Amino acid sequence: MAKQLIRSGTAIGANVREAQSSESRADFVHKCKIAAKEAEETDYWLLLCHHAPSYESPGELLPRLLSIRKILSKIISSARAGSPTPTEDKAHQHIG
Repeated sequence: MAKQLIRSGTAIGANVREAQSSESRADFVHKCKIAAKEAEETDYWLLLCHHAPSYESPGELLPRLLSIRKILSKIISSARAGSPTPTEDKAHQHIG
């Protein structure tokens, strides 16, 4: 269980990092959606840890993960609506 939790938990950040250097808006959204799926999986593993007597309670990790999930959801909906992605913001800063 611990290995799966580490894998899914660290994959969130890795996918967000990849999204920041995406090649298009669609690629950005896709990578953010993968990060969101990894966050869902991480939530699953944290809940299992919470209910397993042999594991320590995740404590503040569940509320923090909820915040991350909400942020990812907002990023995805904003990107779909046409707001500039972080990659587009950087490009505009270098041009302007």
